Amino acid sequence: MANNKLRVGVIFGGRTGEHEVSLVSAASVMNALDKEKYEVVPIGITKEGKWLSSSRTMTLLKSGKNSDHEEEKILLPDPTKQQLTNVEESRDSEPLDVVFPVLHGRYGEDGTMQGLLELANIPYVGAGVLGSALGLDKVVQKQLFAEAGLPIVKYGWFTMKNFTVNRERTLTNIEANSPYPMFIKPANTGSSVGITKAHNRQELIGGIELAGKYDRKIVVESAVKNVREIECAVLGNDDPKASVLGEVTPSNEFYDYNAKYVDGESQITIPAQLPAEVTEKVRGYAIRAFQAIDCSGMARVDFFVVKGTNEIFLNEVNTIPGFTAISMYPKLWEASGLPYAQLLDKLIELAIERHNEMNKLQTEYKPNKKWYE
Repeated sequence: MANNKLRVGVIFGGRTGEHEVSLVSAASVMNALDKEKYEVVPIGITKEGKWLSSSRTMTLLKSGKNSDHEEEKILLPDPTKQQLTNVEESRDSEPLDVVFPVLHGRYGEDGTMQGLLELANIPYVGAGVLGSALGLDKVVQKQLFAEAGLPIVKYGWFTMKNFTVNRERTLTNIEANSPYPMFIKPANTGSSVGITKAHNRQELIGGIELAGKYDRKIVVESAVKNVREIECAVLGNDDPKASVLGEVTPSNEFYDYNAKYVDGESQITIPAQLPAEVTEKVRGYAIRAFQAIDCSGMARVDFFVVKGTNEIFLNEVNTIPGFTAISMYPKLWEASGLPYAQLLDKLIELAIERHNEMNKLQTEYKPNKKWYE
């Protein structure tokens, strides 16, 4: 600790199509962290993957301008250091007590950043390596949900290589498996980046080509008609809790990137107006989904509820949900009685709790005989 304050490294940006969303989320987090408790260390990752840390890091990432060499930092995978280090070895290093990754998508939400933090032995907010990787991969995630008996929409998947080699066969198989309209998604993105809704073969081909720009693995899902988009926030480690529910009414045909962040016309209703038994079923499913992919810390779980019948479908789990001023995750917890700043306190507390438990595990085994010498 420095000056009896926890030094919290907030990591944002990254090599991802969700770079801009991350900047807005991180700005909200850094502004809301209690300055009486925490010393905030901004850590920005450029679109090229360069790590920066200084008082002007956010400004540099938003502008896309080049940084000074003295601002370039690296996080050492050395558990004895636990620090952010200047690229120039002669400069001093900055110790970190805990890290808050506010990174969306690949190279931040997929387990890679979490693996680096595990190697560095630094506590961090959110799911571990496995939970993060599963939380981003929509294919493996759905397979585990099905295994857990959770209700999911009909889906299929394929690789872009298979599509390129067997284009006609792939299209025919997709159409045989799911009627139009259908959703085409990259398997490993969030924020609706690269997602389209196809109503015919021409739109299907265009959707596959777009999704293929963001991932090698493509998911096709049947569109459920007359649905309400319901979201639930989950918080905790081994004993997670579910928030009240929220409903999103998108401004576009579906909740795409523009509807989420750009046009500002989508409507959010908290709490969602659902029958009590449906609400409790959704909240129960949210916790089961959280546990099915070995989450910890936080996650936002998204559902479809069919109008009229109230049939429930689990859509996906987001292990690093948005933290912007309009993001559902903090809004849901605020409506559940946990204000934004206290939510951040709790997430940091959960990160340290999980880290301490992991550090109790033995990392050395002593056999009876030194057979390896």
